[in-house]
Amino acid sequence: MLFLDSRKRVFIPHEIVSDRFPTGARNIVAVVAVVIVAWILFLPSYTHSFGPGARADNKSSFVEKAPGFVLKDLDGRQFRLNDFKGKKPVLLIFGATWCGFCREEIPHFKALHAAYAKQGLEIVNIDSQESKEKVARFSAKNELPYRVLLDEDGAVAGIYDILGVPAMVLIDQKGNILCRMCQRVEPIIESLLKKK
Repeated sequence: MLFLDSRKRVFIPHEIVSDRFPTGARNIVAVVAVVIVAWILFLPSYTHSFGPGARADNKSSFVEKAPGFVLKDLDGRQFRLNDFKGKKPVLLIFGATWCGFCREEIPHFKALHAAYAKQGLEIVNIDSQESKEKVARFSAKNELPYRVLLDEDGAVAGIYDILGVPAMVLIDQKGNILCRMCQRVEPIIESLLKKK
């Protein structure tokens, strides 16, 4: 598990968290982390894991609007989330080059792109707090087929309350967040694309 240092908004590996706490506190941190992960894993995939809102199909619940943002991609082109409102759904994948879990998920992310990009799903990878050069090397080495955006100061990860990576956020055509920390995102995407 990768954690985010809330004071600096910096992603830090588990090993560093372990060294920052005495043994007793480490055990408490570990138990809390296990409970949170178990809670997330057993939530239905169509619910929000964090933030306001509930099931996307519950008309009486609050709807969580996706915060707008503008980031540059590796080619220097601007990506504006609001440009997709009313046009197509967007899947945000938050990650980092040093994240082992992110590397393990790349085949899954590529499969999502292969299955749904031509059907109208916009998929973007948002890399937080790393240099353009490092991210470009990582993207080329892993042959990422989707756009890679640079969140160099971590501001976008901050407004989306990203506490660890990798993390996916699915946004519908209306600009509503359908799920965070999506576990089984495929059924939601398929349902979303059928409504287009």
